[in-house]
Amino acid sequence: MSTRTLQPRRVGTSLGKRWDRWLNGLLQRAARPESLSRVARLPLGGFFARRQARALFDLVSGFTATQTVLACVRLRVFERLLAEAQTARSLAPGLGLTEEGCQLLLDAATALGLLRRRWTGRYGPTPLALAIVGLPGVREMIEHNTLLYDDLRDPVARLQGQPGPALAAFWPYAGDGEEAPEAPAAEAYSALMASSQGMIASEVLSAYDFSKHRRVMDVGGGNGAFLAALADAVPGPRLVLCDLPAVARLAEARFRARPDAQRFAVHPVDFLKTPLPADADLITLVRVLHDQDDERAERLLTRVAKALAPGAQLLVAEPLRHTAGAQRFSDVYFSLYLRAMGRGRPRSEGEVRTLLEAAGLRKVRRLPTAVPLQTSVLLAERPA
Repeated sequence: MSTRTLQPRRVGTSLGKRWDRWLNGLLQRAARPESLSRVARLPLGGFFARRQARALFDLVSGFTATQTVLACVRLRVFERLLAEAQTARSLAPGLGLTEEGCQLLLDAATALGLLRRRWTGRYGPTPLALAIVGLPGVREMIEHNTLLYDDLRDPVARLQGQPGPALAAFWPYAGDGEEAPEAPAAEAYSALMASSQGMIASEVLSAYDFSKHRRVMDVGGGNGAFLAALADAVPGPRLVLCDLPAVARLAEARFRARPDAQRFAVHPVDFLKTPLPADADLITLVRVLHDQDDERAERLLTRVAKALAPGAQLLVAEPLRHTAGAQRFSDVYFSLYLRAMGRGRPRSEGEVRTLLEAAGLRKVRRLPTAVPLQTSVLLAERPA
Protein backbone atom coordinates (compact mmCIF):
# COMPACT_ATOMS: atom_id res chain seq x y z
CA MET A 1 0.00 0.00 0.00
CA SER A 2 1.33 3.41 -0.91
CA THR A 3 2.38 5.74 1.88
CA ARG A 4 2.70 8.77 -0.36
CA THR A 5 1.75 11.99 1.40
CA LEU A 6 -0.47 14.52 -0.29
CA GLN A 7 0.97 18.00 -0.64
CA PRO A 8 -0.97 21.03 -1.90
CA ARG A 9 0.17 22.42 -5.23
CA ARG A 10 1.36 26.00 -5.30
CA VAL A 11 0.37 28.23 -8.19
CA GLY A 12 0.90 31.90 -8.95
CA THR A 13 -1.29 34.18 -6.83
CA SER A 14 -3.07 35.92 -9.71
CA LEU A 15 -3.57 32.76 -11.77
CA GLY A 16 -4.66 30.83 -8.69
CA LYS A 17 -7.30 33.40 -7.76
CA ARG A 18 -8.75 33.44 -11.30
CA TRP A 19 -8.88 29.65 -11.32
CA ASP A 20 -10.63 29.57 -7.92
CA ARG A 21 -13.22 32.17 -9.02
CA TRP A 22 -13.98 30.27 -12.24
CA LEU A 23 -14.28 26.92 -10.47
CA ASN A 24 -16.46 28.35 -7.69
CA GLY A 25 -18.77 29.92 -10.25
CA LEU A 26 -19.11 26.59 -12.01
CA LEU A 27 -19.87 24.81 -8.73
CA GLN A 28 -22.41 27.45 -7.70
CA ARG A 29 -24.33 26.91 -10.92
CA ALA A 30 -24.11 23.14 -10.50
CA ALA A 31 -25.47 23.36 -6.94
CA ARG A 32 -28.77 24.93 -8.02
CA PRO A 33 -31.74 22.57 -7.52
CA GLU A 34 -32.75 22.77 -11.18
CA SER A 35 -29.19 21.84 -12.25
CA LEU A 36 -29.07 18.85 -9.90
CA SER A 37 -32.50 17.70 -11.11
CA ARG A 38 -31.48 18.02 -14.76
CA VAL A 39 -28.29 15.99 -14.22
CA ALA A 40 -30.20 13.25 -12.36
CA ARG A 41 -32.47 12.71 -15.41
CA LEU A 42 -29.53 12.00 -17.73
CA PRO A 43 -28.59 8.31 -18.30
CA LEU A 44 -25.14 8.51 -16.71
CA GLY A 45 -26.11 11.48 -14.57
CA GLY A 46 -28.67 9.38 -12.71
CA PHE A 47 -26.01 6.83 -11.78
CA PHE A 48 -23.70 9.52 -10.40
CA ALA A 49 -26.58 11.30 -8.66
CA ARG A 50 -27.59 8.11 -6.85
CA ARG A 51 -24.01 7.41 -5.84
CA GLN A 52 -23.63 10.97 -4.57
CA ALA A 53 -26.88 10.69 -2.62
CA ARG A 54 -25.67 7.49 -0.93
CA ALA A 55 -22.34 9.12 -0.02
CA LEU A 56 -24.12 12.17 1.37
CA PHE A 57 -26.50 10.03 3.42
CA ASP A 58 -23.55 8.08 4.85
CA LEU A 59 -22.04 11.36 6.06
CA VAL A 60 -25.28 12.71 7.50
CA SER A 61 -26.35 9.48 9.22
CA GLY A 62 -22.96 8.08 10.21
CA PHE A 63 -23.71 8.24 13.92
CA THR A 64 -26.53 5.69 13.51
CA ALA A 65 -24.02 3.19 12.12
CA THR A 66 -21.63 3.69 15.04
CA GLN A 67 -24.47 3.30 17.54
CA THR A 68 -25.59 0.10 15.82
CA VAL A 69 -22.05 -1.25 16.20
CA LEU A 70 -21.98 -0.16 19.85
CA ALA A 71 -25.26 -1.98 20.56
CA CYS A 72 -23.93 -5.15 18.93
CA VAL A 73 -20.72 -4.94 20.97
CA ARG A 74 -22.47 -4.33 24.29
CA LEU A 75 -24.94 -7.16 23.68
CA ARG A 76 -22.19 -9.45 22.30
CA VAL A 77 -24.31 -10.13 19.23
CA PHE A 78 -21.38 -11.18 17.06
CA GLU A 79 -20.06 -13.68 19.61
CA ARG A 80 -23.51 -15.19 20.12
CA LEU A 81 -24.11 -15.62 16.39
CA LEU A 82 -20.60 -16.96 15.88
CA ALA A 83 -21.38 -19.70 18.39
CA GLU A 84 -24.78 -20.44 16.79
CA ALA A 85 -26.68 -18.83 13.92
CA GLN A 86 -30.06 -17.62 15.17
CA THR A 87 -33.25 -15.82 14.24
CA ALA A 88 -34.51 -12.69 15.96
CA ARG A 89 -37.04 -14.80 17.86
CA SER A 90 -34.44 -17.17 19.30
CA LEU A 91 -31.83 -14.48 19.96
CA ALA A 92 -34.03 -11.81 21.56
CA PRO A 93 -34.50 -13.39 25.04
CA GLY A 94 -30.77 -13.76 25.59
CA LEU A 95 -30.23 -10.09 24.66
CA GLY A 96 -33.02 -8.80 26.86
CA LEU A 97 -34.79 -7.35 23.81
CA THR A 98 -38.23 -7.75 22.34
CA GLU A 99 -38.36 -9.74 19.12
CA GLU A 100 -39.18 -6.51 17.26
CA GLY A 101 -36.19 -4.68 18.74
CA CYS A 102 -33.89 -7.61 18.03
CA GLN A 103 -35.08 -7.81 14.43
CA LEU A 104 -34.40 -4.09 13.98
CA LEU A 105 -30.85 -4.53 15.28
CA LEU A 106 -30.17 -7.59 13.10
CA ASP A 107 -31.49 -5.84 9.99
CA ALA A 108 -29.41 -2.73 10.73
CA ALA A 109 -26.24 -4.78 11.27
CA THR A 110 -26.97 -6.68 8.04
CA ALA A 111 -27.34 -3.43 6.10
CA LEU A 112 -23.95 -2.33 7.45
CA GLY A 113 -22.28 -5.55 6.25
CA LEU A 114 -21.73 -6.93 9.75
CA LEU A 115 -24.24 -9.79 9.55
CA ARG A 116 -25.65 -11.93 6.75
CA ARG A 117 -29.12 -13.49 6.67
CA ARG A 118 -28.64 -17.07 5.49
CA TRP A 119 -31.01 -19.13 3.37
CA THR A 120 -32.12 -20.87 6.58
CA GLY A 121 -33.53 -17.56 7.83
CA ARG A 122 -30.93 -17.38 10.59
CA TYR A 123 -28.23 -14.71 10.94
CA GLY A 124 -24.48 -15.16 11.09
CA PRO A 125 -21.47 -12.80 11.31
CA THR A 126 -19.48 -11.59 8.29
CA PRO A 127 -15.67 -11.25 8.16
CA LEU A 128 -16.09 -7.58 9.12
CA ALA A 129 -17.80 -8.61 12.36
CA LEU A 130 -15.11 -11.21 12.99
CA ALA A 131 -12.54 -8.40 12.94
CA ILE A 132 -14.42 -6.72 15.79
CA VAL A 133 -14.47 -9.99 17.71
CA GLY A 134 -10.91 -11.06 17.02
CA LEU A 135 -8.70 -7.98 16.74
CA PRO A 136 -7.40 -6.80 20.13
CA GLY A 137 -8.43 -3.32 21.13
CA VAL A 138 -11.32 -2.86 18.70
CA ARG A 139 -14.08 -3.52 21.25
CA GLU A 140 -12.36 -1.28 23.77
CA MET A 141 -12.10 1.59 21.27
CA ILE A 142 -15.77 1.23 20.29
CA GLU A 143 -16.74 1.59 23.95
CA HIS A 144 -14.22 4.39 24.52
CA ASN A 145 -15.62 6.38 21.59
CA THR A 146 -18.71 7.17 23.67
CA LEU A 147 -16.54 9.80 25.40
CA LEU A 148 -15.61 11.29 22.03
CA TYR A 149 -19.27 11.41 20.96
CA ASP A 150 -20.11 13.32 24.14
CA ASP A 151 -17.36 15.86 23.47
CA LEU A 152 -18.31 16.30 19.81
CA ARG A 153 -21.87 17.34 20.60
CA ASP A 154 -20.44 20.83 20.06
CA PRO A 155 -17.78 20.44 17.35
CA VAL A 156 -17.46 24.20 16.89
CA ALA A 157 -16.37 24.61 20.52
CA ARG A 158 -13.70 21.96 20.00
CA LEU A 159 -12.47 23.71 16.82
CA GLN A 160 -12.34 26.99 18.77
CA GLY A 161 -9.86 25.35 21.13
CA GLN A 162 -12.12 24.42 24.03
CA PRO A 163 -11.22 20.86 25.14
CA GLY A 164 -14.03 18.40 25.68
CA PRO A 165 -14.72 17.58 29.34
CA ALA A 166 -15.01 13.80 28.87
CA LEU A 167 -11.70 13.11 27.10
CA ALA A 168 -9.80 15.73 29.09
CA ALA A 169 -10.87 13.92 32.27
CA PHE A 170 -9.96 10.50 30.85
CA TRP A 171 -6.46 11.64 29.77
CA PRO A 172 -5.30 13.45 32.95
CA TYR A 173 -2.13 14.81 31.34
CA ALA A 174 -4.06 16.47 28.50
CA GLY A 175 -4.87 19.78 30.17
CA ASP A 176 -2.82 22.95 30.32
CA GLY A 177 -1.08 21.85 33.50
CA GLU A 178 1.66 19.27 33.66
CA GLU A 179 0.73 17.53 36.89
CA ALA A 180 1.30 13.77 36.99
CA PRO A 181 -1.81 11.57 36.90
CA GLU A 182 -2.93 9.61 39.93
CA ALA A 183 -2.69 5.81 39.84
CA PRO A 184 -6.39 5.02 39.01
CA ALA A 185 -6.40 7.42 36.07
CA ALA A 186 -3.06 6.09 34.86
CA GLU A 187 -4.38 2.53 34.99
CA ALA A 188 -7.47 3.43 32.95
CA TYR A 189 -5.72 5.11 30.04
CA SER A 190 -2.76 2.71 30.11
CA ALA A 191 -5.15 -0.24 29.79
CA LEU A 192 -6.84 1.39 26.79
CA MET A 193 -3.51 2.06 25.08
CA ALA A 194 -2.30 -1.47 25.82
CA SER A 195 -5.45 -3.04 24.36
CA SER A 196 -4.49 -1.89 20.85
CA GLN A 197 -0.72 -1.91 21.31
CA GLY A 198 -0.43 -5.44 19.95
CA MET A 199 -1.53 -4.36 16.47
CA ILE A 200 0.78 -1.34 16.55
CA ALA A 201 3.72 -3.39 17.82
CA SER A 202 3.22 -5.93 15.05
CA GLU A 203 3.40 -3.16 12.43
CA VAL A 204 6.52 -1.62 13.95
CA LEU A 205 8.32 -4.93 14.44
CA SER A 206 7.62 -5.87 10.83
CA ALA A 207 8.91 -2.52 9.55
CA TYR A 208 12.24 -2.41 11.39
CA ASP A 209 14.98 -4.82 12.45
CA PHE A 210 15.54 -4.34 16.19
CA SER A 211 18.01 -7.20 16.52
CA LYS A 212 21.00 -5.01 15.58
CA HIS A 213 20.57 -2.86 18.69
CA ARG A 214 22.19 -3.36 22.06
CA ARG A 215 19.87 -1.23 24.21
CA VAL A 216 16.39 0.06 23.28
CA MET A 217 14.68 2.75 25.36
CA ASP A 218 10.94 3.30 24.95
CA VAL A 219 10.04 6.84 26.07
CA GLY A 220 6.42 7.25 27.12
CA GLY A 221 6.15 3.47 27.09
CA GLY A 222 3.01 3.22 29.25
CA ASN A 223 2.52 -0.11 30.99
CA GLY A 224 5.18 -1.79 28.87
CA ALA A 225 3.02 -3.48 26.24
CA PHE A 226 5.28 -2.45 23.34
CA LEU A 227 8.53 -3.48 25.03
CA ALA A 228 6.96 -6.79 26.07
CA ALA A 229 6.03 -7.48 22.43
CA LEU A 230 9.55 -6.48 21.37
CA ALA A 231 11.08 -8.83 23.95
CA ASP A 232 8.93 -11.71 22.71
CA ALA A 233 9.99 -11.12 19.10
CA VAL A 234 13.67 -10.13 19.48
CA PRO A 235 15.84 -11.94 22.04
CA GLY A 236 18.90 -9.67 21.99
CA PRO A 237 18.67 -6.09 23.25
CA ARG A 238 18.31 -4.81 26.78
CA LEU A 239 15.05 -2.88 27.18
CA VAL A 240 14.44 0.36 29.10
CA LEU A 241 11.12 2.11 29.71
CA CYS A 242 10.62 5.74 30.75
CA ASP A 243 7.29 7.19 31.81
CA LEU A 244 5.54 9.07 34.61
CA PRO A 245 5.82 7.37 38.03
CA ALA A 246 2.16 6.25 38.24
CA VAL A 247 2.48 4.61 34.82
CA ALA A 248 6.00 3.27 35.31
CA ARG A 249 4.77 1.24 38.31
CA LEU A 250 2.39 -0.61 35.99
CA ALA A 251 5.28 -1.46 33.67
CA GLU A 252 7.42 -2.67 36.56
CA ALA A 253 4.65 -5.05 37.64
CA ARG A 254 4.31 -6.40 34.08
CA PHE A 255 8.05 -6.95 33.66
CA ARG A 256 8.54 -8.58 37.09
CA ALA A 257 6.05 -11.28 36.11
CA ARG A 258 8.08 -12.27 33.04
CA PRO A 259 10.71 -15.03 33.03
CA ASP A 260 13.14 -12.64 31.29
CA ALA A 261 12.61 -9.83 33.81
CA GLN A 262 16.35 -9.20 33.97
CA ARG A 263 16.24 -7.74 30.43
CA PHE A 264 14.12 -4.79 31.56
CA ALA A 265 14.77 -1.57 33.42
CA VAL A 266 12.18 1.09 34.30
CA HIS A 267 12.87 4.78 34.94
CA PRO A 268 10.00 6.79 36.46
CA VAL A 269 10.59 10.24 34.92
CA ASP A 270 8.65 13.14 33.48
CA PHE A 271 10.33 13.24 30.08
CA LEU A 272 9.32 16.87 29.56
CA LYS A 273 11.12 18.00 32.74
CA THR A 274 13.86 15.48 33.46
CA PRO A 275 16.88 14.48 31.35
CA LEU A 276 16.50 11.03 29.88
CA PRO A 277 18.92 8.20 30.70
CA ALA A 278 21.75 7.88 28.20
CA ASP A 279 23.40 4.78 26.71
CA ALA A 280 20.55 3.58 24.44
CA ASP A 281 21.51 3.09 20.80
CA LEU A 282 17.81 3.23 19.83
CA ILE A 283 15.03 5.31 21.39
CA THR A 284 11.41 4.69 20.44
CA LEU A 285 8.43 7.06 20.62
CA VAL A 286 5.35 4.93 19.98
CA ARG A 287 2.15 7.00 19.80
CA VAL A 288 3.73 9.70 21.96
CA LEU A 289 4.68 12.65 19.75
CA HIS A 290 1.14 13.35 18.53
CA ASP A 291 0.01 13.82 22.16
CA GLN A 292 2.25 16.89 22.41
CA ASP A 293 1.71 20.37 21.01
CA ASP A 294 4.61 21.79 19.01
CA GLU A 295 6.37 23.41 21.97
CA ARG A 296 6.26 20.24 24.07
CA ALA A 297 7.22 18.10 21.09
CA GLU A 298 10.28 20.27 20.56
CA ARG A 299 11.25 19.93 24.23
CA LEU A 300 10.80 16.17 24.13
CA LEU A 301 12.83 15.71 20.94
CA THR A 302 15.61 17.93 22.27
CA ARG A 303 15.89 15.69 25.35
CA VAL A 304 15.80 12.59 23.15
CA ALA A 305 18.58 13.94 20.93
CA LYS A 306 20.74 14.69 23.97
CA ALA A 307 20.21 11.15 25.30
CA LEU A 308 21.33 9.58 22.02
CA ALA A 309 25.00 8.89 21.45
CA PRO A 310 26.43 9.99 18.07
CA GLY A 311 25.23 7.52 15.45
CA ALA A 312 22.35 6.26 17.63
CA GLN A 313 18.83 6.33 16.24
CA LEU A 314 15.28 7.44 17.07
CA LEU A 315 12.20 5.58 15.83
CA VAL A 316 8.85 7.41 15.78
CA ALA A 317 5.69 5.34 15.26
CA GLU A 318 2.29 7.01 14.95
CA PRO A 319 -0.43 7.78 12.37
CA LEU A 320 0.52 10.59 9.97
CA ARG A 321 -1.80 13.15 8.43
CA HIS A 322 -2.39 13.16 4.67
CA THR A 323 -1.32 9.52 4.28
CA ALA A 324 -2.92 8.20 1.10
CA GLY A 325 -5.74 5.79 1.90
CA ALA A 326 -5.84 6.70 5.60
CA GLN A 327 -7.19 10.27 5.51
CA ARG A 328 -10.51 9.40 7.14
CA PHE A 329 -8.65 8.16 10.19
CA SER A 330 -5.79 10.64 10.44
CA ASP A 331 -7.38 13.80 9.01
CA VAL A 332 -10.90 13.34 10.42
CA TYR A 333 -11.16 10.95 13.37
CA PHE A 334 -7.74 11.41 14.92
CA SER A 335 -7.56 15.16 14.34
CA LEU A 336 -10.91 15.74 16.05
CA TYR A 337 -10.06 13.27 18.82
CA LEU A 338 -6.90 15.13 19.81
CA ARG A 339 -8.70 18.45 19.50
CA ALA A 340 -11.34 17.22 21.93
CA MET A 341 -8.65 15.82 24.23
CA GLY A 342 -7.21 19.31 24.51
CA ARG A 343 -3.57 18.70 23.59
CA GLY A 344 -1.44 17.48 20.74
CA ARG A 345 -2.24 17.09 17.07
CA PRO A 346 -1.55 14.62 14.27
CA ARG A 347 1.20 15.76 11.95
CA SER A 348 2.17 15.07 8.38
CA GLU A 349 5.42 13.36 7.49
CA GLY A 350 6.89 16.75 6.57
CA GLU A 351 5.89 18.30 9.90
CA VAL A 352 7.44 15.46 11.90
CA ARG A 353 10.55 15.62 9.75
CA THR A 354 10.86 19.35 10.48
CA LEU A 355 10.62 18.73 14.24
CA LEU A 356 13.23 15.98 14.10
CA GLU A 357 15.68 18.08 12.11
CA ALA A 358 15.14 21.09 14.40
CA ALA A 359 16.23 18.85 17.31
CA GLY A 360 19.49 18.13 15.47
CA LEU A 361 18.58 14.70 14.09
CA ARG A 362 19.47 13.77 10.52
CA LYS A 363 19.00 11.00 7.92
CA VAL A 364 15.23 11.05 8.47
CA ARG A 365 13.46 8.39 6.43
CA ARG A 366 10.07 6.75 6.38
CA LEU A 367 9.82 2.98 6.61
CA PRO A 368 6.97 1.21 4.80
CA THR A 369 4.26 -0.33 6.98
CA ALA A 370 1.59 -2.80 5.92
CA VAL A 371 -1.32 -0.78 7.33
CA PRO A 372 -0.44 2.95 7.44
CA LEU A 373 -3.91 3.64 8.86
CA GLN A 374 -2.72 2.09 12.14
CA THR A 375 0.76 3.58 12.22
CA SER A 376 3.60 4.94 10.15
CA VAL A 377 7.28 4.68 11.10
CA LEU A 378 9.99 7.33 10.78
CA LEU A 379 13.66 6.72 11.57
CA ALA A 380 16.22 9.44 12.37
CA GLU A 381 19.82 9.50 13.54
CA ARG A 382 21.99 11.71 15.71
CA PRO A 383 24.96 12.80 13.60
CA ALA A 384 28.31 11.26 14.48
